[in-house]
Amino acid sequence: MLIFIEQKLSEFRSCFSRTATYNWFLIIVSGLMIRFDSLGVTSFIRALSLDRRFYESMLHFFRSNAFNTQSLKSRWHEIVFRHAPFLRLNGRILILGDGTKVSKESKHMPAVKKLCQESEDSSKPQFIHGHMFGGIGAVVSNGSNAFCIPLDLNIQDGLKSTASWKGGDLSDCATHIVQMIHNTHALSRTFKEDAYCVLDRYFLAVPALMELSRLNDKSTHRLDIITRAKSNCIAYEKPVIDTAPRRGRPRKKGTAIKLCTLFEERANDFVKTSVMMYGTKQEVEYLSLNLLWGSKLYQEVQFVLVKYNNSTAIFVCTDLNLNPVLVIEAYAHRFKIECMFRELKQQIQCFSYHFWSSHVPKLNKYKKKSDPDPLSLVKEEHQQSVLLTIDAIERFVLCSEIAMGLIQLIALTPVFAHTIEKHRYLRTFREGKVSEATVIDYLRKHFFRLLSLNSHSYISQLILSMQEPDFSEESVS
Repeated sequence: MLIFIEQKLSEFRSCFSRTATYNWFLIIVSGLMIRFDSLGVTSFIRALSLDRRFYESMLHFFRSNAFNTQSLKSRWHEIVFRHAPFLRLNGRILILGDGTKVSKESKHMPAVKKLCQESEDSSKPQFIHGHMFGGIGAVVSNGSNAFCIPLDLNIQDGLKSTASWKGGDLSDCATHIVQMIHNTHALSRTFKEDAYCVLDRYFLAVPALMELSRLNDKSTHRLDIITRAKSNCIAYEKPVIDTAPRRGRPRKKGTAIKLCTLFEERANDFVKTSVMMYGTKQEVEYLSLNLLWGSKLYQEVQFVLVKYNNSTAIFVCTDLNLNPVLVIEAYAHRFKIECMFRELKQQIQCFSYHFWSSHVPKLNKYKKKSDPDPLSLVKEEHQQSVLLTIDAIERFVLCSEIAMGLIQLIALTPVFAHTIEKHRYLRTFREGKVSEATVIDYLRKHFFRLLSLNSHSYISQLILSMQEPDFSEESVS
């Protein structure tokens, strides 16, 4: 297993111009997979029993100029494309996208904003101060087990002012919705394949469809989105073409249709079938219609109205020819990205970074909308320092993505899964299915045993050379 991890991490070597920086990359990814607390970078020191004098050098890794964040991310995408068993839909890769909000109240941390959490969970406050991340992952499966492997996580709100800074390429003025479409399409170009992207109903918006059409027109690789419409969604029939000449511009839309009324009005037109949803076969009824949607856009999309378990849903797909059953099955996979966020937060502690800059104005929790953006108050000579802080945050998150991806690849490898599943008691045991938490628990208990069994490996020798000396033996000698 250690050799498997080392082989995958060795493919990142060409991304680093210095050997020392690459060594720190190995240390940090290893620490992320086995650390037992989330107290910042010092948790890596404790998890691997490293000498405490290496703390400053490890901290410098996240602001180092020996590698580029985008090149490291691109290499991760290449590794996933070569080694991950993608779940394909109609011959295309299935990508999932969503946003997540992370509570951060550091007084001098860039891009911290007041965010609203729309959730029915009573444990979540309605408003928090923190970072808004946009996340993208691909569905990978070995037939019996499936995950959403993380591919891209970046801050997508609060960085508008950095677009005008010299050398600032972290964000532009695009909204979170448009950035998600742009990043997903860039990922499909990296894979050099057509893809489907499953998004929450929040992303069914006119700017998203306009950006998607613009990117598809410029690229040879097509991206189509599958999402969900609100219950009060209104669509339009295609306009009737008048044979007789008439004054005025041609009609862009026909009769308006309130989709929720079709569940009763066209109940006899629904088709009954069995669909694989959430790992089981379920009986559903569906009705597929190609209608126009979007104020002043009126783009033709496929609506799939679904009845299941005494509930209803309206799915939307920009691919007009996709089988409606596949649309339903694809959206059933969307919840895997929520599981990915949960495991990143609870197991890897992906968002436990503490990077800040004294040049960022102090956080004002009572800031009004009319007040200027805090980043716009940063002096020109300090702008590069703030950009490095933002880059350090995204590098920490990227290393966490890589660690989580390696854990998922281990869980999908039958030889490793068979070994790991016996070392953790579970009340509900499922043959051939190993979770990320089970793999992490195994590594925490057996990582140092694996190092001793593979004492000649590069990672073993590297960690051993950086570990804290045994003071008890020194005192005896």
